Amino acid sequence: MLARFFRGLDEPLRVLILELLLTGEKSVGELVAATGSPQGRVSTHLGCLRWCGYVASRREGRKVYYRLADDRVRALLRIAQELMADHAQALLACGVVSPDEPGASEHPAEGLGEDDEGE
Repeated sequence: MLARFFRGLDEPLRVLILELLLTGEKSVGELVAATGSPQGRVSTHLGCLRWCGYVASRREGRKVYYRLADDRVRALLRIAQELMADHAQALLACGVVSPDEPGASEHPAEGLGEDDEGE
């Protein structure tokens, strides 16, 4: 279930939307303008983020506004940004995490010996 939770963040536009919402509530139109993505694509990703519990929404007339659903989402993003900063070079060089990055390469599973496989 935890892996499924993180799959909700496995899309750059969804992460960008969450980062934009760190500063406060935004309408769909504001998110479309800030991301430069088509409204249908932004709406699809907002639906996913809402369904998975990352964001909450409210309607005001014809506009729908989105905000982070929980302060723990804010904390999760902050921790992820700190970890990313500490390990940026390794993340960019990893052919598993960043297969499209120039210079990224597959790496062997480090620290796993034959004795470790059954644990």
